[in-house]
Amino acid sequence: MSFASGSPKSEEVADWTGRGTPVCDLGSLSPGDLHGVMGPRNIERTTVPSPEDGMGAGLRVEGIRKSFGGLHVFSDVSFTVAPGEVLGIIGPNGAGKTTLINVACGMLRPSAGRVLLEDEDITGRPIHATSRRGVIRSFQQTNTFRNATVRENISRAVRFSRSESNAWKKISPLVEAFGLEPYLAVQSDKLPYGLQKMLGLILVCAASPKVLLLDEPAAGLERRERPRIDVFVDHVRREFGCAVVIVEHDMELVRRLCPRILVLDSGRVLAEGDPAEVLSRKDVIDAYLGAVDEEAR
Repeated sequence: MSFASGSPKSEEVADWTGRGTPVCDLGSLSPGDLHGVMGPRNIERTTVPSPEDGMGAGLRVEGIRKSFGGLHVFSDVSFTVAPGEVLGIIGPNGAGKTTLINVACGMLRPSAGRVLLEDEDITGRPIHATSRRGVIRSFQQTNTFRNATVRENISRAVRFSRSESNAWKKISPLVEAFGLEPYLAVQSDKLPYGLQKMLGLILVCAASPKVLLLDEPAAGLERRERPRIDVFVDHVRREFGCAVVIVEHDMELVRRLCPRILVLDSGRVLAEGDPAEVLSRKDVIDAYLGAVDEEAR
């Protein structure tokens, strides 16, 4: 694939073919076809680095409390997510899920508690400082340079990476897998919504994350497009060795991607553990899954 001269590193990245670890061609892939992407025959491909490899930095949240005046959003919330691990955070609307990741990334200062990246206390640091350390957050809405082409978007994003040429190598397979190659010269706000969403995720991982916080990555995507989230998460775990936290309402996606989930309800941790066990608990069903069923009706 030829990537034209929009980047100062164009000589290094002009030929993307074979530069990064290949991911599957999504094409018409549907959730039912995910055995070909995430299944046992690909287990070697999904192996991630260990913490000792130095490719990731786990996140630890300890006793976090957040209040806005007299409104208590949550209290005494703790969790850890290790390098290469995927943690799902679920809960009814208003449970504090987005506020929690806003605290973790530095958008909000907690009222009490600590946020640690490895053993470094990053509590209350502004988001530009935590992002430089590798704690990267995505948003529910598409987040691109709207008046720039796809090529220009990616070129701008990798300039903020800790290793520009390495970032090119690691994100190039996603551009191909998501079908963005034919759109490199297209202004990003002219893309179909699903491709805008995928471009936004590519820009997020261009920053070479150590911890990736994804806020409802499947929101607004058609069902046939949602396997792209699986491919994206698998790719960033392998290529960056990063810890991934996913806030999501799509339970099918959560079950596929998250070996461990945390349930927030009424400002507290209601449950944590294996998805099959947690989602079968009556208190979780009453607090969250019942609410989802009501919304569906």
